[in-house]
Amino acid sequence: MIGSPSTEKRTLRCAIYTRVSDDEGLDQEFSSLDAQREAGEYHIKAQAHEGWTVLPDRYDDGGYSAKDLQRPAAKRLLRDIEDGKIDVVVVYKIDRLSRNMGDFVDLMKLFDKHKVTFVSVTQHFNTETAMGKLILNILQSFAQFEREMTAERIRDKFAASKVKGMWMGGPVPLGYDVVERKLITNPEEVKLVNHIFERYIDLKSTTLLCDELKRDGHHTKSYISGTGKSVGGRIFTPNVVIALLRQRLYLGEVHHKGKYYPGQHKPIITQELYDKAQEALSDNNNVKRKRTWMIKSKALLKGLIVCGGCEGIMSPTHTRKGHKHYHYYGANSYRRTLCEVCPSNRIPAGEIESVVSSQLKLILASPQIVVETWRNLRTRNPVYQESDLHDAMKSLESIWDSLFPEERKRITCLLIDRIVLRTNGIDIEYRADGFEKIIAHLQKTLNAHQFRRTV
Repeated sequence: MIGSPSTEKRTLRCAIYTRVSDDEGLDQEFSSLDAQREAGEYHIKAQAHEGWTVLPDRYDDGGYSAKDLQRPAAKRLLRDIEDGKIDVVVVYKIDRLSRNMGDFVDLMKLFDKHKVTFVSVTQHFNTETAMGKLILNILQSFAQFEREMTAERIRDKFAASKVKGMWMGGPVPLGYDVVERKLITNPEEVKLVNHIFERYIDLKSTTLLCDELKRDGHHTKSYISGTGKSVGGRIFTPNVVIALLRQRLYLGEVHHKGKYYPGQHKPIITQELYDKAQEALSDNNNVKRKRTWMIKSKALLKGLIVCGGCEGIMSPTHTRKGHKHYHYYGANSYRRTLCEVCPSNRIPAGEIESVVSSQLKLILASPQIVVETWRNLRTRNPVYQESDLHDAMKSLESIWDSLFPEERKRITCLLIDRIVLRTNGIDIEYRADGFEKIIAHLQKTLNAHQFRRTV
C-alpha cells in the first residue's frame, strides 16, 4: 500500500514575554502580568492548527521600565533565543518589549538572525506576514533616521562649541588641569612645557631631548580619567615630544577640521617660541627624509655623488654577465646630452666607493680630527684620557671594512654632504655637524669603556 506524504505540522515553541512598571498595578492580586500572559496564551491556542504551543517558562519583568533592555527576564529571553529554544515571541503590545525604537529594531534583527517570529496580540503585528514585514521595514527606516538626526545634532553642537573656543575633552594636555570641564594652567607643568620647547630648539633632536628628560626625571601628564583609570606618567618618547611640539593648544587655540579658533583657555607659550620649534622640526624632517632615502639603498654613495657640471645626482645601476653583477654610478642619458661634464660612461661603483672609504678612514685617524674631537670631549667630560680617544678612533678606523653595509652607509651619510665628480677627480664635501654626531657616538663608546675600567 502506497502511503501519502506526512502532513504533520512542525511544532513552534512560543514564549510569552510580559512587563509592567511599578505604577501599573503589580501589587494587585490579578496583576497586569497575569492579564498579559492570559491574552498571549489565548492567542497561541488560536494558532494551534499551525503547530503553536506555549512554553511553560515565564518571562515576566515586574517593576521594570522599557527604556532599555536591562531587565532580568528580557535578558533570559534573549539568551534562550540565541540557544535555539524559542521559535515565536508573543507580547501583549510592542511597548511591553521595548519603547526605544533603536532597541526594538536591533531586537528584530536578532530575531530574524535566529529565525524567530515576533507577534503583538493586540496590534495584529506578526513578522511572518507580508504586512508585518512591511511595518518592520518602515520602523527600521525611522530608527535609522532617528540615529542619523541624533548624530547630526551632536556633530553640530560639537562644532559650535569648538568655534567658541571650548575644549571638548580628550587626553588632558601637559601644562593644564581640567576643572569643571575647562582647561586651567598648571604652573609647574607650564615650566616643563616651555623647557621642552626651548631644549628642542637647542638640541634639534627628539632622541637627545628624551634622554635628557628621562635623566632629569620628567614624565608625561599623569591624571585620573573620568572612569577612574590612571593615565600617563610615562617616560617621554620621540613621537610624544613631536606631538607636543606641534600642539597649537599651547598658543591658546582650539582645532576643528583643519581650522584654529581662539580658545577659552590661557596660552602657555609664545608665538615666537612655537615658530622656532616648528622651524627646527621642519629642518630636521628634511634631513631625516633625505638620509632615510639614501640609507635604504645598498649602494654606499647613493644620493651623495653628483655631477660637477649640472649637479645632477648620479644614480646606482648594474649590469649582469652570466652569474656576475657589475655595479656602476651614472647620469641618465637625457642629462648627458645637456651637460658636457657628465661622464659619457658609467663609473665602476667599487672603485669610487673604495676611494671614498679610504679617505674616511684616513680622516678618522688623522691628528687634526683627533685633536678637535679631544677638545670637544674634554669640555663635556674631563675624565677622559687622550689615549682613550686615540684608541677609540683607531678602533673605528680598523674595523671599517668589517662593519655591516648599513652601518658604513649610516656613518658615510653622517659625515659626507655630497661627492662632486669632476673631470680631473672628485671633491668630498663634509657635513658641518657630521663630526659632532660621530663624537656623540664615540662618547657613548668611551662612557662604556670608562665604566668597565673603573669596575
